[in-house]
Order: sequence, then C-alpha cells, then structure tokens
Amino acid sequence: MEKDVGFRIRLQRELREKFLAACHAEDKSAAQVIREFMREYVSKRRPSTESPAQQSPENRDRGNL
Repeated sequence: MEKDVGFRIRLQRELREKFLAACHAEDKSAAQVIREFMREYVSKRRPSTESPAQQSPENRDRGNL
C-alpha cells in the first residue's frame, strides 16, 4: 500500500510521551499503532446495508455512524 498523505495533530506533551513509551514497549512505531487504530475505528463505523435489527448493538447505539 502506497503512502501518499500525512496527518498532523496537536496533543498534550504528557499524552504524547506516554503514547510513545507504550508503543516502544510493544516494539511498534507510533505511526503503525495510529494506522492500526484508524483502520479498526473505520471498520467498526463503516455504513452498513443491514437493518438495525441485524446490526451489532454497538453500531445500533451509535446510529451506525
């Protein structure tokens, strides 16, 4: 998969330091962990053609955003 864009965010220094330490403890880069989170987040919120009764309770409660 080709990477063609960047993503810049602002956050508190303490949160960044704790996040980087957690990533290091798992021998993963911060970018790798963020990409994993983003993929999971998007897959859980992908619009579905299922009726509300067929959707998971998590998606029903969120209005299937």
